[in-house]
Amino acid sequence: AVGACSTLIALFTGLLIGVSTGANVIIARYIGSGNKEKTEKAIGTALFFAMLGGLVLLVIGVSFAEVFLGWTNCHESLIPQAALYFRIYFLGVPVVLLYNFSASILRAMGDTKRPMYFLLMGGVLKILLNLCGSAVFHMGSAGVALATIACNALAGGLCFRVLCKSKNGFGFSFRHFKLYGAELGDILRVGIPAGLQQALYSFANVTIVAAVNNFGPDATTGLSIANQFDGILYQISLATAYAATPYIAQNIGAGNFGRAKKAVFSAMLITIAFGASFGALSAIFSPELSSIMSSTPAVIEYSCQKMIIVSSTYFICGINEVMSGTLRGIGKSIVPTITTLIFMCLIRFPWVYFIFPLYPNLTFLYLIWPIGWVLSIITQLCVYFPSMAKLQKKHAV
Repeated sequence: AVGACSTLIALFTGLLIGVSTGANVIIARYIGSGNKEKTEKAIGTALFFAMLGGLVLLVIGVSFAEVFLGWTNCHESLIPQAALYFRIYFLGVPVVLLYNFSASILRAMGDTKRPMYFLLMGGVLKILLNLCGSAVFHMGSAGVALATIACNALAGGLCFRVLCKSKNGFGFSFRHFKLYGAELGDILRVGIPAGLQQALYSFANVTIVAAVNNFGPDATTGLSIANQFDGILYQISLATAYAATPYIAQNIGAGNFGRAKKAVFSAMLITIAFGASFGALSAIFSPELSSIMSSTPAVIEYSCQKMIIVSSTYFICGINEVMSGTLRGIGKSIVPTITTLIFMCLIRFPWVYFIFPLYPNLTFLYLIWPIGWVLSIITQLCVYFPSMAKLQKKHAV
């Protein structure tokens, strides 16, 4: 039931979480140029936008849970618990966004460790509350949702506290806790395309989930299990892009194009090394990993089908994310959105509804992931090289 909600939750929260990427890039650029006033205004604007957007999502998620689950052909036996989880999760969306925006701002300042430490603390709390909710109080999906809210509240609150007590000359002040038109415009110009990219990717995944759900509850559960491990791999692959994006933006803001180029190359090497290594291990040991979460042979088989195809190729996703972050860092934020729309979203519809029925095997269905990543990377590279050359030429003048 919880797994049936994950793709939908990513779809609705992805847009606003993507805007936090815009805040990350713009604040890093302001810091790189030494503009303290615009930095503080951008921080206040980003956090105000996060809270406002969180309240809007809260109302939408609580009001239309069953409608959204119906989009994915969710099996009727799962809907009661899934809808309960969905509603409780969206009650806590404001603190989810508080963490994502606060952590993005801290990363823009070069502080990447404390957001990780705080999320680690929240993760430990989440594990303990999950165990209590499931084994002691038998709360089902409600206990899982409440644990998730508590995790984000702890991590988000600690990140926000650091911003309030920042001593590096750039921090949060309640007098700037409002929407500033110029700063909001800068953030949204980068953030909206990034958010649309996230939302489109999740929307494309909804079509895959709907196709898998037609195979029955075992397939739904198997996909959910695979998604848990793939989610870990995604974060490993995405981590380098998170680090590279503000670094590139700061150096572009300072006119240091040589360091920006080196960062792109280094980020690709790092994500390939880690993504390929852990992806291979995940694919090789997919039966053992899947059996941790289920003892049903059919469920394990469905889980392995996805992990073998997608886990082993997640390093390609990492390269794609590095290129997306790079283009956002140099001011070409619309390009990753377009490539996502075309290669992660639009091509999935003919694949799912016309090609997949000719070969109705889930292994074949999952091939669309690496195919889309490769096509997206090629397109983004064709934009990156001339764009960087143009920026250098403009700066030299």
